[in-house]
Amino acid sequence: MTEITPVVPVDAQLRALADRYTSASSVGMQLLNIVGGQAENLLEKLPDSVKDRLEFVAERALSSALMAANKSRGVVPDQKGWFSTALTTAMGAAGGVGGLPSALAEMPVTVTVLMRAMLAIAKEHGFDPDDPDVMKECLMVFATSGPLSEDDGADLGFLAARVSITGASVNALIARVAPRVATVLGQKLATQTVPVLGAAAGAAVNYAYTSYYQDMAHVHFGLLRLAEDSNTPREELLEGLREALARSKVTRL
Repeated sequence: MTEITPVVPVDAQLRALADRYTSASSVGMQLLNIVGGQAENLLEKLPDSVKDRLEFVAERALSSALMAANKSRGVVPDQKGWFSTALTTAMGAAGGVGGLPSALAEMPVTVTVLMRAMLAIAKEHGFDPDDPDVMKECLMVFATSGPLSEDDGADLGFLAARVSITGASVNALIARVAPRVATVLGQKLATQTVPVLGAAAGAAVNYAYTSYYQDMAHVHFGLLRLAEDSNTPREELLEGLREALARSKVTRL
């Protein structure tokens, strides 16, 4: 006898995605409790020479990560989410030991590991990691503001964005995403260079960012899967996600 898989109502799936979104966003507060300070002040801790280069560094990191992560799939099999978290946490500790120079050197590697983890999550939700459109969706996950941001509206806007990634348009997309990523990476660098904490701060910040972006990737590709399975426009589901988040906030209050 064939076992029938029960169909989960769309509203219930949206509530589950909202819960995951909320859980991902709460990581930032945990991070701030570890390192101290306020998110808006973190960037001011960086030298002006570094702040001026952040957007360029972000573009380079995203470009190299996109190519390296996809190519590595033919050599190294996909790993579980906990492995990516453990790996980036260890790299963050190493990057934090030497202050800003070692943190800058570690950053592109961490972005590549995150990109690779996102591709694995896309596959988990039934999408082809080799599809250029799926790679574009991974870039859009990077466009979320990061765990230190409270700009939920902008994050959800990026979740709904649809941009062609064929040909040269990938560079245009990276350029569009880079300012967001530059802010996130700047916060990450500043946190890793917190005096005294060193390696501990580096490990903490990478743990937080890896957990955040993997959760956001699950929300992103979960929303895409729900759109396809329910034949519902993504914009309509996005509004449902906003409403579920609003109800969740009221319940917590």
